[in-house]
Amino acid sequence: MAVRQDLVALGKKLVEQGPVKTLHTPRRVRILYNGVYIADTTSAVYVWEHEYYPYFYVPKSSVKEGVLHPSQHSNDAAFQTATLRVGDRSTDRVLIFADKGIAEKGKELEGLVRFEFGAVDAWFEEDTPIYVHPKDPFRRVDVLHSTRPIEVHVNGIVVAKAESSFHLYETGLPCRYYLPPTAVDRKLLRESDMATACPYKGIASYFDLVLDDGDKDRFKDLIWWYRSPNLECAQIAGALCFYHEKEEVEILLDGEVVRKPKTPWS
Repeated sequence: MAVRQDLVALGKKLVEQGPVKTLHTPRRVRILYNGVYIADTTSAVYVWEHEYYPYFYVPKSSVKEGVLHPSQHSNDAAFQTATLRVGDRSTDRVLIFADKGIAEKGKELEGLVRFEFGAVDAWFEEDTPIYVHPKDPFRRVDVLHSTRPIEVHVNGIVVAKAESSFHLYETGLPCRYYLPPTAVDRKLLRESDMATACPYKGIASYFDLVLDDGDKDRFKDLIWWYRSPNLECAQIAGALCFYHEKEEVEILLDGEVVRKPKTPWS
């Protein structure tokens, strides 16, 4: 039971304090586990457990019969931890909320099931896979081509220069500037093992930047790029974006220094 204590704490918080917000959706949501669609619904609910992005919770009635095994030791009548078991595989990263009796703040959760996003094999909205987490319906991404000249300085040295770039605007985040891959001297770049994933843009690869032959001035994971971005961000394929939050990075746009952003990654 120790492994589920974080789930117990989450369930308790949600039923007592309520989620940040919820939103019902008519999208068809399906969950795949061990070759079986264990949930299939057009009545899923976006649930913001925190302010950053939502999860999908699904009605208990949409879950395949016989795959959920509630804990026999629930310590809260408003929710239970449970095990999902299909064939020879199982995961205990599941919360089931009671059909009724939840206090007002958590009432939207009645009758819903929370499957840990990464504990199952795949999620689908209609027939489109969901990566990392569900996209926030209140967030959008715009990619705009700009012919304002741009320069990037690292430790006071000009390392990139271009006559145009793509400006990526993502709700709640600073503008990101994607430069042509030829805007940077390739001798300064070293491939990194780092990779990150974004449900809006896709899987990012990274470069270290090296300012001298001896790797003394090596800046880890300072630049990222997308080989095959998602369709809505297709324009940034191959383009390079510098980690503007880093102290050593300065960006000049049309000759003016761009204010350094403050983000959770600063």
